[in-house]
Amino acid sequence: MQFKSLALFIGASLAIAAPAALAAPSARICGNDQVASAAIEQALGLKLASARSDNTKSAAGTSSAAFTATRIPIYFHVITDGTNGKLSSTNINNQISVMNSAYSGTGLSFYLAGSETTTNSNWFNNVNQGTTAERQMKSALRKGGANALNVYTVNFSGGLLGYATFPWSYNSNPSNDGVVMQWSSYPGGPITNYNGGKTLVHEAGHWVGLYHVFQGGCSGSGDYVDDTPPQSTATSGCPANQDSCSGGGPDSIHSYMDYSYDDCLTEFTSGQIARLQAAMDSYRL
Repeated sequence: MQFKSLALFIGASLAIAAPAALAAPSARICGNDQVASAAIEQALGLKLASARSDNTKSAAGTSSAAFTATRIPIYFHVITDGTNGKLSSTNINNQISVMNSAYSGTGLSFYLAGSETTTNSNWFNNVNQGTTAERQMKSALRKGGANALNVYTVNFSGGLLGYATFPWSYNSNPSNDGVVMQWSSYPGGPITNYNGGKTLVHEAGHWVGLYHVFQGGCSGSGDYVDDTPPQSTATSGCPANQDSCSGGGPDSIHSYMDYSYDDCLTEFTSGQIARLQAAMDSYRL
């Protein structure tokens, strides 16, 4: 149950001294709350049912429906104000290592296809969903096709850590596709509890077709994944035995699609993996 004063520097970044610690957000905040149309969810449901059927036949030796392992190119767009927001090549490579560790077993792996650093104070401080700054930034910088994950690192206010587009939105607005995330959330970054690199793992989860595990609360279709119990609460921290929908089973506090601390996020469920594979097959690959 229940995605010209501009200075552009392309290439490997110089090593950067670790910044001073920043105030950590009081809780993880993700900007994604969109839901696909009923028609899209119906189509994904049919694809998942077909895959389950084919996998059953495969077990009997009559056919195979295995998801084809796929390498996803990542284009890293580092936005700075000239002083803040800089990331080194080591920071970026460490982030991709976290991605590959998190997505091992899903059939997806990631490699750095390119990186660039752009100095633009307006983009660094004012990008958010639907803003002019966002449209300008993505129109100028986005690379690749539907299968390419474009990551933009900026400075959000108010505790927002990131947002992403969903795979079914690509065809209607290709230039908007990608993940925008708080620059300081990289592995070893300066924000306590959210500096394990899991922000990109979470936002990329939306980019491959997953919702939050607390989508829809205790009733309805939730996140459209059968093995994530109904959940009404976005987890904060890493609580023991949280069960926000009585009788449905413990909340999925360790799922990458919850709001727990980075150290607490450790898994995609089998159902989440099946859904992301169906969504990727349908819209990105």
